[in-house]
Amino acid sequence: MHNPRNRTKLSPVYKSARLLLLVLLTSFIVIGGLSVPPAMALEPVPALIDLRTTFSDGAYDPDTLVQMAVNKGFSVIILNDHDRMVMEYGLPPFRNIIKKREERNSINRAGADKYLRMIESLRKVYPDVVLIPGTESTPFYYWTGSPFTGNLTANDHERRILTIGLEKSDDYKTLPVLHNSHSQTDLRTAMPSLFAFGLSFLIALYFLFKPGWWRISGVGLAILNAAFFINIVFARPSPFDAYHGKQGAAPYQLFIDAVGRKGGLTFWNYPETRSGVRTLGTVRVKTLPYPGMILETKNYTGFAALYGDTITITEPGNVWDVVLREYCRGFRERPPWGIATADFHREGSAGQSLGDFQTVLWLPDKSRQSVLTALKNGKMYACRGKFPQIPRLNEFSVSAAAPDAAPRMISGDELVLERNPRIRITVSGSAEEKETVQVRLIRSGTLIQTFTGELPLNIDYTDTLETPGEKIYYRMDMTGYGTIVSNPIFVTFAK
Repeated sequence: MHNPRNRTKLSPVYKSARLLLLVLLTSFIVIGGLSVPPAMALEPVPALIDLRTTFSDGAYDPDTLVQMAVNKGFSVIILNDHDRMVMEYGLPPFRNIIKKREERNSINRAGADKYLRMIESLRKVYPDVVLIPGTESTPFYYWTGSPFTGNLTANDHERRILTIGLEKSDDYKTLPVLHNSHSQTDLRTAMPSLFAFGLSFLIALYFLFKPGWWRISGVGLAILNAAFFINIVFARPSPFDAYHGKQGAAPYQLFIDAVGRKGGLTFWNYPETRSGVRTLGTVRVKTLPYPGMILETKNYTGFAALYGDTITITEPGNVWDVVLREYCRGFRERPPWGIATADFHREGSAGQSLGDFQTVLWLPDKSRQSVLTALKNGKMYACRGKFPQIPRLNEFSVSAAAPDAAPRMISGDELVLERNPRIRITVSGSAEEKETVQVRLIRSGTLIQTFTGELPLNIDYTDTLETPGEKIYYRMDMTGYGTIVSNPIFVTFAK
């Protein structure tokens, strides 16, 4: 039988050799592990965002749309049907009673419960697909003109915000958009007005027991107070209405904050829309570009950096860079991230196909929580092309300048360096022929280098900037074979 006390004693030389081997092995594991860029441990997964179904104004039912996406190889699908598609104009002083209302298909019209049950049933049919519900919302619009003069105009009706990740029916029913349902908070807010009209109604009832003109006055007063009481009860959850002109950023900030409290993500959609002024029946609809909302609101998750229209706010030094610099200087709690939004209604509409606009997520695993975390933390890039000819960003990382320096940080990450950040970029395409592309490297809003070459293109660039104590960021974009827009990587120089 083996006796531990009979174990042969190890010589000092053997002990030293074993210790040295252990140190070398540990160093190899640690250094080797750190030298691998995070992107290599993450899987790039293309996602489709901003898809409509027959729940709102899309051409395909949800099952058909998901099947179309799966057939094209997509496994992350985010539906953004309209939460409420209503246009309503009321006559004063009883605007909530005497009104003309036009409503189209939407999540809340069909029922948020039904919408979420549909999502859950599709998850069972397609277990390998991450299917996430969301909305496209119009938090606010306002009227100008008059129906009697023929110039009635709904302004800013197409200022849209996408929500992603709301999983409760009450989350949809109580979103603070015009014409949505009541919440308990809204009723509590209305209580002072309801109490005042209730008290006045009781006074009117007292007059009814008086003779002559007192009784007639009491009848009129009772009817008037009942009308005002009902008008308040039929009001909606947003404290704003469409009859007092432009309200600035307040209605949209209210919406962003409400979605955040519900645990959802918010993205400004097509902020430079060219929809302009058009006629919708007897009403004009007017929405001008609204890039200023990117600056005037805060705590939203991001915005559409690529979509089916011209966009300039991603140009070096433009609105996106202004907001990112505010974050670097401590004036914002979080940076806004860029995504690609499809605004997809029908295959071939406006010459576009499902899959032309993709948001590629860097995921540790393919799960709903990983997708939401990546979107929240900027672990993605936006790209567009003509499906299936789509460009790919295989690597965009920043590290120290030393050879094999670790770690390499990717989009959404923050890194502390002493000097000379090293930027690596690799872009590729799916076409067999050689394509010439242009890659721009942007540092804190300034274009510092432009690279031109054929795909696949590998870039290894060391920046000589050294500003102790300052936080900066790098981002890149690519044109020529489709378009790529990366999210920023932040670098803080050690003091």
